Amino acid sequence: MALLQLVAFFTLAACCMARSPPGKPFPDFLLQTPLSCNDSEVLAVAGFALQNINKDQKEGYMLSLSRVHDVHRHYQEEMGSVFYLTLDVLETGCHVLSRKAQKDCRPRILHESVYGQCKAMFHINKPRRVLYLLAYNCTVRPVSRRKIHSICPDCPSPADLSNPSVLEAATESLGKFNREHPSKQYSLVKVTKATSQWVVGPAYFVEYLVKESPCSQSQASCSLQPSDSEPVGLCQGSLVQAERSKKFITVTCEFFESQAQVPGGENSAVTQESKKLPEADEASQKNTAPTSSPSIMAPRGSVQHLPELNEPEGSEEKSPEEAFPVQLDLTTNPQGDTLDVSFLYLGPEEKKLVVLPFPGKERRSAECPGPATETSPMLLPP
Repeated sequence: MALLQLVAFFTLAACCMARSPPGKPFPDFLLQTPLSCNDSEVLAVAGFALQNINKDQKEGYMLSLSRVHDVHRHYQEEMGSVFYLTLDVLETGCHVLSRKAQKDCRPRILHESVYGQCKAMFHINKPRRVLYLLAYNCTVRPVSRRKIHSICPDCPSPADLSNPSVLEAATESLGKFNREHPSKQYSLVKVTKATSQWVVGPAYFVEYLVKESPCSQSQASCSLQPSDSEPVGLCQGSLVQAERSKKFITVTCEFFESQAQVPGGENSAVTQESKKLPEADEASQKNTAPTSSPSIMAPRGSVQHLPELNEPEGSEEKSPEEAFPVQLDLTTNPQGDTLDVSFLYLGPEEKKLVVLPFPGKERRSAECPGPATETSPMLLPP
């Protein structure tokens, strides 16, 4: 019995002293740390990213943040961090050429809503006062007409922009504006939105860009336009055809403020806004000269506009990948690739970031998605 106890003792001691073989190092993708979608710094970064996405557009309407859907951060010591953001967005009534502040732009009313999702990679280096949108991609769609009509059968429906009645509504309403403001005349650039509805007859509601016309009001036609003239405003008009050929026309126009270029171009956002980030190192900001370079590269990305989702009633909804196919991979290498961002920094030394494949939703934080500004499920990507 004593012999058995002795054997058992030495066996236990050997087990306790044995060392487990060293495990494999954590793969690089685990360096992308999931964060809370309601964190104040995350919301600030999401706002900066969306602001730069809007600035990068040359046509269409500005997007506003509905909620942060997912977020990961890859910390890279002296180079700061790269944030991997998935944002649910809503289209506003502000045209991108207006360059309005995002806080002044409101999402459209429900039956006109366009919603979707953006993926963005955003670089932050607080001590060096760098905020920079590396890349982005967005996909947006109009809200389903079938769903809208199920709760609002009389709401206006989208109209084909090539419909002659749409063009008539735009030209008639712009003509009314020119007659009421004879000091300066405007001509039509393009119709950007159109809806139709039966009121006391067929009614068309339009939004369109205008530019200054070289013609005077006394001239019959203002079709001759300088090829390089830019849109200067956005008009909203309507044309209602009533009985006995009566027409009811309305129009309002909003003109864009000229946007003076800030030295550094896109880098103005990089250098001027970092002071607004929570927990920023104020002392380092005061002692560090702002980054300013004329060679700032535009971010890589696009906003894709898709038609509405029109699943037959009773059918299963499309998966998120089918409904909003947003992809953003600067690399497919699991170990990551380096990206030269020396143009963001002063000094002759090279500055490189490691970019990793965009993280999947399986590693999402428990605090994501965050709360949405618009709670209707019709306006939230699946």
